[in-house]
Amino acid sequence: MLHHTGDRGQVMADPQQREIAEQHTAKVIGVTVAAAVGGFLFGFDSSVVNGAVDSIESNFGLGKLMTGFAVAIALLGCALGAWFAGRLADVWGRKRVMLLGSALFIISAIGTAYTQTIPDLLLWRVLGGIGIGIASVIAPAYISEIAPARYRGALASMQQLAITTGIFAALLSDAVLANSAGSAANTLWWGLEAWRWMFLVGVVPAIVYGVLALLIPESPRYLVGRNRDEEAARILQTVTGESDPLDRVKEIKLTVKRESKTSIKDIAGPSFGLHPLVWVGIWLAVFQQFVGINAIFYYSTTLWQSVGFSESDSFKTSVITAVINVGMTFVAILFVDRIGRRKLLLAGSVGMFIGLLMASVAFTQQIGEGENVSLPDPWGVIALIGANLFVVAFAATWGPVMWVMLGEMFPNRIRGVALGVCTAVNWLANFTISMLFPPMTDSVGLGIIYGFFAFCAAASFVYVFKKVEETKGLELEDMDSVAESRLSRLATARGTHDKA
Repeated sequence: MLHHTGDRGQVMADPQQREIAEQHTAKVIGVTVAAAVGGFLFGFDSSVVNGAVDSIESNFGLGKLMTGFAVAIALLGCALGAWFAGRLADVWGRKRVMLLGSALFIISAIGTAYTQTIPDLLLWRVLGGIGIGIASVIAPAYISEIAPARYRGALASMQQLAITTGIFAALLSDAVLANSAGSAANTLWWGLEAWRWMFLVGVVPAIVYGVLALLIPESPRYLVGRNRDEEAARILQTVTGESDPLDRVKEIKLTVKRESKTSIKDIAGPSFGLHPLVWVGIWLAVFQQFVGINAIFYYSTTLWQSVGFSESDSFKTSVITAVINVGMTFVAILFVDRIGRRKLLLAGSVGMFIGLLMASVAFTQQIGEGENVSLPDPWGVIALIGANLFVVAFAATWGPVMWVMLGEMFPNRIRGVALGVCTAVNWLANFTISMLFPPMTDSVGLGIIYGFFAFCAAASFVYVFKKVEETKGLELEDMDSVAESRLSRLATARGTHDKA
């Protein structure tokens, strides 16, 4: 049987207390890293197409719109996976859904590598997208459920670190494979072109994810929901170091009961038919994509070639951008629990706007047409600086902090449904930008496209300033009172407006 440890912990010597605390911290970090491997696959599978875009376009004879669709269709799968992941996780458990994601990653990687037709390619892309969508929901939800509030923000940011590391690994492996073959379209090993190997490499991390999913403990919240209270308390005590696990289980049990019958109807509210917090989550999800981050990470190699860079230099530039993305994510991990979520988002909006504005102005100076285009000095350098400043600002703020917010901002009774909706919206916004980017590049030009991204960055600042509230340091069980307070203020404001 489990026992209460609070009183016993008080009489332990400080060194012993510190040693126990460090052990629990190490366990929580270890479990978080294992869960975040899903984020690595999320980043890898969504960005590996970067180096293969031109080869896919030429190999299958695609136009710009169809190329965009072939890249972006995976994101429809992402939205589908995100929509159902929360519900599956409540029925099957977090671990089993992670295993499903792993299996889908493996099938998609092999299928895409050996694809011979366009319908074939689209099918494997969708299956991989479902796996990505599952990982995008399960990893942050699992981490937020198992991490103590005092450093939940930093641990939740590990998901974004894993995503950025996955992006870096994808772009680096793309560059290595393309250089080894002389070009992404050239044959490399076993009669497969380099671009096919780019997808096949993804089998390795997918297997690692599946193995780690078997090793980590199940979420205490899921166990409580299944009336496995003893097991849940044991995990809280041994992994997170909860001083009073039985009382904590009682708290979780109360919220789980409220959550048990939740459906899409439960996120209804007075703000255009939805709970106002759900709208906040939706707009955060939209802004994170409409600033154009994935136009860089899905198309950067093609983008830099389109303004005069060689294929080799374009791959190198993409890898450098990915390194910056990884490095700046550490900034978010260090500061998200110190500075707070809201301040980081505001600072990020300013930085993104400046970088995107620089890139927009630079791309208006593009000369030449078709295959013979370039950016004259000094505009090529300004475009590079602007694009990378944007990545710096995004990676240190909006990249990880949006996922942290979605994992913790909703009341317990609607968290699963609301998180699924907001994540699905994030993927649909990603789909919109990713599909339209190639044809819009030809029709209106990069200057206008990046100008639109800069406008969205400015709009994100205004929205966060007016609508987003801080969640730093709050336990998930405290979010109910925060939501009630918000609804009360909204009702008061509506009443005042009606009287006027």
